[in-house]
Amino acid sequence: MAKANPAEFVRQVRQETTKVTWPSRKETGLTTAMVFVMAALAAIFFLLADKLITFGVELLLGLGG
Repeated sequence: MAKANPAEFVRQVRQETTKVTWPSRKETGLTTAMVFVMAALAAIFFLLADKLITFGVELLLGLGG
């Protein structure tokens, strides 16, 4: 593979970036909101799973007081 000089490389990068389909502002906002919602749901799930496991271990070992 032949090495391109830096100017040729920059030209190729610019050419490739024109082919990128950039998301709209609305799509970006919606995707960001969905990420936050899914992160919150995952946090709630793991909180509940942790509480359930903690309850089970305390019940099993008699550490619940």
